[in-house]
Amino acid sequence: MLIQCTKKLLTELKIKPEPTMEQEPLFSWHANMLTINRRKTLVLMNDRSRYVIVLYGLKAKDLKNVEALILQAIKETFQSEGIKDEVIEGYLSRLGQATYTTTKDRTMVARLNEACKNVTFFEEDINQNVMNQAHMNRRLSRLLVGNGKNDYTQPNEDLYQALEELTGEPIFDTNAYVLQVKLQLSNHHVWRKVIVPKHITFPELHQTLQTVFGWEDSHLHEFIVFEPTSNGKPRINLVCHEEALHFQTGIPMKLDTEEKLTDYLPAVIIYHYDFGDSWRHEITVESVIDNYDKNYPTCIAGEGNTPPEDVGGEMGYEEFLAIISDPSHPDHVHMKNWGEDQGYEEFDIKSVNRWLK
Repeated sequence: MLIQCTKKLLTELKIKPEPTMEQEPLFSWHANMLTINRRKTLVLMNDRSRYVIVLYGLKAKDLKNVEALILQAIKETFQSEGIKDEVIEGYLSRLGQATYTTTKDRTMVARLNEACKNVTFFEEDINQNVMNQAHMNRRLSRLLVGNGKNDYTQPNEDLYQALEELTGEPIFDTNAYVLQVKLQLSNHHVWRKVIVPKHITFPELHQTLQTVFGWEDSHLHEFIVFEPTSNGKPRINLVCHEEALHFQTGIPMKLDTEEKLTDYLPAVIIYHYDFGDSWRHEITVESVIDNYDKNYPTCIAGEGNTPPEDVGGEMGYEEFLAIISDPSHPDHVHMKNWGEDQGYEEFDIKSVNRWLK
């Protein structure tokens, strides 16, 4: 594994660089050290794909063990992408021992600088509780990057292609769940059926549900996991914010960070979004499939429109519908425009799947 370091990183690592050398780009990374929230943050960019790996909150003892931390971060991030364990192990075994050199050329430095800018731009996404920012790594590596002359590409797609060329076979774990998700409304049928990779985490499931239902992710949420029976008791409450842990409800509580769906199944799950309007969604597993060829969710069916954000709960939604369906109502135009501003629109499965991808 070739790590081509900026001067700042070499100083932090207290390493004398080896002479510049050539390496297969898939096994070569450029790296820099940033300071974010007064914490040392290592940014790595793969030379072949420009896939980004971020390690946050490094301390002096970590810098002495940085090679092992990089390898572990690559492994964890590739696992979170849904890449097969045997493909990951094959890649790691070919990396070999790390060699540290200076950066290659101006082009690679410019690309690394762009990756670092993206890290600082999305610093609010940093998970303060973990070193390897797997969720952020995936997000950054889905941004379009330029190769010059109006040529753009996506690092994650380029990584997949390179690994497939390396192994000569499909790289994704193909196990997935088919979830039936119903928004609990008294007078309307609003539901979605979605396939999710088996490795999906609850934060990723939250983002998936936001997309398929057209929510704006403007409010807090939680997952309540029940026993898989008709009168199942709640097993655990997975919350999205540490402050929620101070409000005990008699149900065991835990942050949903890095928690995986598969570890809690079989179960019936309630996804509760916006504690003011109180939108509750019932999630059940319809089936398990072993021939899913993607590493991202896909919506395969659905019905009904999602209420607008901040409409005032179910009663407010009924009032909203009554007004926009009555052109003679004095608030008709205003309410219709407000609904459009809130993202209220007809369910469009093609648009939903573009966003999911």
